[in-house]
Amino acid sequence: MLRRTSFLGLILALVLMLLPSTVLAAKPGGGGSTTWTYTALGDSLGTGFGALQGYVPRYQSYMATDTGNSVNLTNLSVNGWTSTDLLGAIRTDSSMRRSVKGSQVVTWDIGGNDLRGARSSYKSGTCGGADNQDCLRAAVATFQANWNAIVQEIKTLRAGASTIYRTIDVYNPYVNEDKADGSFTVMAPYLAQINDQIHAQASTYGYQYGKVWDAFNGPNHDTDPADKGWIFIDGLHPNDTGHKVIADLLRGLGYAPLR
Repeated sequence: MLRRTSFLGLILALVLMLLPSTVLAAKPGGGGSTTWTYTALGDSLGTGFGALQGYVPRYQSYMATDTGNSVNLTNLSVNGWTSTDLLGAIRTDSSMRRSVKGSQVVTWDIGGNDLRGARSSYKSGTCGGADNQDCLRAAVATFQANWNAIVQEIKTLRAGASTIYRTIDVYNPYVNEDKADGSFTVMAPYLAQINDQIHAQASTYGYQYGKVWDAFNGPNHDTDPADKGWIFIDGLHPNDTGHKVIADLLRGLGYAPLR
């Protein structure tokens, strides 16, 4: 029995010697890791509401395909969230903070619900002010302050580590509806201010953004995305095609600084 065991051991050793050695090679700029951890933050766009597959898992799949890396996703998006909700969570939710802190990839989308609530008040004549637009002005001001604070929290949690920071600007799903009742010229400038904030802070904070506003609403931002067939039956959220457009925009930004 001892001689037989020794013989089998010798055979196993010879087989192992003949097998090619496997080295887990580091991807360029990947910090020596072939696994990326990805945390997604946001509202119902992030959850993929209205689609069989939202932009977040699509983007995860693109990253894995394009880089050859494994990409582990934690999606912490919540339906209905405003920028105030997201800011509160990223400041106080220990699991969210831990997830962002440990992620080489962080995406976030927020802002649509900030303006949507104010839009409803304007439509009902309860927005306030002589022009019935006080709540719209307040919503934009709140978003602007929250946006900077959200990005600062994300950056602080990452503590200078190389990170893919990606976000998107905000599209208008109500172009046709607002044109029909004459409110488009009132609402459009407020959405522009929200998107201007997202655009203007990109270089300051070192993130890149997908140009969803241009894609969904056209270069003049006066095209309804439903006319392109990109909106779910609720008239608000992107459908599968719309989510693919968003994911494609993020994919087109590349994967710097990790690759």
